[in-house]
Amino acid sequence: MDLGLKDKSVIVLAASKGLGRATAEAFATEGASIIISSRNEEELKTVALAIQDKTNNRNVYFKTCDVTNPTDIKELVQFAIEKNGRVDVLVNNAGGPPAGEFMKFSDEEWQHAFELNLLSFVRAIREVIPYMKEQKSGHIINFTSSSIKQTLDNLILSNTFRAGVVGLAKGLSQELAHDNILINTIGPGRIATDRVAELDQIRANSLGKSYDEVRKETENSIPIGRYGLPEEFAKHVVFLCSAANTYVTGQTLLVDGGLVKAL
Repeated sequence: MDLGLKDKSVIVLAASKGLGRATAEAFATEGASIIISSRNEEELKTVALAIQDKTNNRNVYFKTCDVTNPTDIKELVQFAIEKNGRVDVLVNNAGGPPAGEFMKFSDEEWQHAFELNLLSFVRAIREVIPYMKEQKSGHIINFTSSSIKQTLDNLILSNTFRAGVVGLAKGLSQELAHDNILINTIGPGRIATDRVAELDQIRANSLGKSYDEVRKETENSIPIGRYGLPEEFAKHVVFLCSAANTYVTGQTLLVDGGLVKAL
């Protein structure tokens, strides 16, 4: 199937590692022109070169961006316009907030999590919409978590703001549909990334178990019997943001191997 992504202009936030990097690589494989971002310029440069070499796609660019900084987001979108003249796809992504129980967190920590995991998405969407409206097309996808269907223990900050992203996308899907701009939300389950490994280690420490024990217990709770791979997750992102998707908007998709049992 031709996904129609060759030479499309794609912005991927938080793309120096994990799901963001895998997603950028998947788009590059399809021939898209990619703008990757994160806070670390050296990491970005290394990743951009690695993606170019692996995919044989020279149109992989990078620009630093702290997603909690509105000026950085504005400049990132302008950089995409300078390079490609348009924005066809926005992939909203950000690092997860810290684990912990409700009474542990101060107002400042709540505010930072809000800016990182919800307001950054709002700001990035607001910057790309005028261009997508002008071209009468666009795809926006928001990375969240399986907690959008079933909350996760000890992750109150994530549970709160990931749910907010779902409401944002659902509401916006109504506003943007007449301009042929489709917006969806995708939630990873246990995908083998550094973030998931960190959370598994925190859980192991709290239970007095080894990392391997916690990992095995979690794998046993997943019907498919293993953690997902970042590249497996990325395939679904690429499909939802491709020419193959012309009618799905305002929806949420879990990529979790059947882990979440809630409807």
